[in-house]
Amino acid sequence: MTVIEHSPDGDAPPGAGELQYRLRQQSILADFGIEALRARDLEPMLQRATELCGEGMRSKYCKFLEYRPEQDSLFVRAGIGWAPGVVGSAEMRTDLASPAGFALETGQPVISNHLENEERFRTPAFMAEHHIRRAINVLVETSGKRFGVLEVDSPDEGKFEPADLAFMQGFANLIGVAIERQQAEQRLSDAMEHQELLTREASHRVKNSLALVSAMLNLQMQEDDDPRITRLLGDAQARITAIAQTHDQLWRGDQVGIVALDDLVCGIATGLAEQAPLHRIDCDIDAIRISADTAIPLGLLVTELVTNAIKYAYGEGGGVIAVTIRNADGRILLTVSDDGVGLPADFDLKAASRKSLGMRMIGSLARQLRGTIAIENAARGTCAVLDIPDPRIVLPD
Repeated sequence: MTVIEHSPDGDAPPGAGELQYRLRQQSILADFGIEALRARDLEPMLQRATELCGEGMRSKYCKFLEYRPEQDSLFVRAGIGWAPGVVGSAEMRTDLASPAGFALETGQPVISNHLENEERFRTPAFMAEHHIRRAINVLVETSGKRFGVLEVDSPDEGKFEPADLAFMQGFANLIGVAIERQQAEQRLSDAMEHQELLTREASHRVKNSLALVSAMLNLQMQEDDDPRITRLLGDAQARITAIAQTHDQLWRGDQVGIVALDDLVCGIATGLAEQAPLHRIDCDIDAIRISADTAIPLGLLVTELVTNAIKYAYGEGGGVIAVTIRNADGRILLTVSDDGVGLPADFDLKAASRKSLGMRMIGSLARQLRGTIAIENAARGTCAVLDIPDPRIVLPD
């Protein structure tokens, strides 16, 4: 039940312009509703609430009292009209002997129109110093819990009406909803940050584990004199390194789970060039950011195609291998080309896939990416082209 304190001498009737006054309140409430639901930070939202609430109540004094259960106090967190040192510093007790404390403890709005004649409620010292004569208080709740009290005060004669409570309660409800939304967004942000941290840590550990496997393969290559075994181990090491570099990009990037394709492919190319010093690998990659689900098979494809060019394009000598990636018309085109000896006249990709693990991987990875792969003789040398749909574009079912 609303607590309304009346003066022993009676109250003056409401003045003219009551309808315009109430309409103005509704307009202010609507404006604040838009601001509150857009607000991202609590402090400016509470300050704006006190400004508009004071305007709607035609009072120069308004404050938001935040409930601090640890201190069992009400803290003046935002407000207008008060002397320096009140907002951000002043505190009030939460017992039933003050209007704000009563509203907090009971959940009921309180109107005190004649604080100078009050016997039930005391006037806090800082309010008495501002000669406050009347106050109206409403509880602000968030998720069913007490968050604070919104209070409008006035040093002038007159009275706050029960109808003013609808305006005040509307403000309190909007503040509560806005705070709940901000708290929910913060919880979601915290959860996402925690998940991102776990993902980065996992990617970092996977990268380190794969680097260890690569190092073990390198040691094994040095222990074995069989050229075939050395070649097979070298191929496996290159593939593992490609996956490791993708995971390295995952935890280093500014967006978890997303890989910058130019950084990934150029990194793979640099690593392969270090193992084949007679070759030069030129990269020309569009700035494309894709998910790890696409980046890993694409990185493996680059590894296979460039490794094939290193092995077969120039024989014993070295040469230039060009890697380009273009993004256009909803497609991503990967091209690996060389100026070497070219393909045998009877080369057939399907037939080669039955004999070569690398070729089988190229075909399988292309299908995994929902794309097509063509390896053909060019004007000079060989050109391999992978054509896949841009994974960033959502296709209709």
